[in-house]
Amino acid sequence: MPAQARYTYLGPEGTFSEAALQTLPEAATGELVPSASVTAAMDAVRSGDAAGALVPIENSVEGAVTTTLDELATGSPLMIYREVLLPISFALLVRPGTTLEDVKTVTGHPIAQAQVRRWLAAHLPHAEWESAASNAEGARLVRDGRFDCAFAGEFAGRLYGLEALVTDVNDAADATTRFVLLGRPGRIAAPTRADKTSAVAWLTENHPGALLELLQEWAVRGVNLMRIESRPTGEGLGQYCFSIDAEGHASDRRVGEALMGLYRICPKVRFLGSYPRADGEAASVRSEVTDRKFAAAADWLSRCLDGRGDKQDP
Repeated sequence: MPAQARYTYLGPEGTFSEAALQTLPEAATGELVPSASVTAAMDAVRSGDAAGALVPIENSVEGAVTTTLDELATGSPLMIYREVLLPISFALLVRPGTTLEDVKTVTGHPIAQAQVRRWLAAHLPHAEWESAASNAEGARLVRDGRFDCAFAGEFAGRLYGLEALVTDVNDAADATTRFVLLGRPGRIAAPTRADKTSAVAWLTENHPGALLELLQEWAVRGVNLMRIESRPTGEGLGQYCFSIDAEGHASDRRVGEALMGLYRICPKVRFLGSYPRADGEAASVRSEVTDRKFAAAADWLSRCLDGRGDKQDP
């Protein structure tokens, strides 16, 4: 991605998406522009209005951000170039002078609601919740008098003139959201030994063992799947594609051959990229599925085919 480029994120200013983008080197050299929605951010990249988009894809409490998964599976292809893991903690933001007893209406992103549901039931059982497009948008709506309070990052309060009535609100300790930096398709980054590969695969038909066949392409090559989940294709009930994150890089023989296996058995496969893992954790690779073993197996077959014999490796 070019330097001095424009990068967009799920806005408005003050979202966790912006905070995640600020952790990347692209933020130091690029222009950062908010988008009104995940779809708008991704479409800005597709149209060429932005070099990259930083959007949420997964949360440790609520699971997948389905809008992101579905947008990656449809429309013009995009690729993942980086990921960010951001610890999430919410503050209850209110206009100055508001007390907890004054709060009758609450807003925030739907994923935020899932992470503070028990706190709400215990402290604001009668408050009415209405979702906002983002947590920062919820803060803006509170500033404008539309709601009494919003769950957002404490830093959003400074942007919108709000006070943090309560901080560090989270039903689950160590809640984390995973964000991805998306760009138009291009050359993938070189392997780092701590990588992740993402793809979307469609099943040929709904028959017994169809999903097992897909999984076996990874399993027989010793590739660990970090995440796999089904999403409806929109083509009728029972029609699904599968969003997949796998350990390793597409240049690793085991991962590359698994992707080729998917391409053989699936009517459609969309490669979403290989990129460094945000946690820096290297894949645990069994000795029999290392690149060296794949190369030795290919050499053995070559010797068998051209008559040099099938001598065993020492």
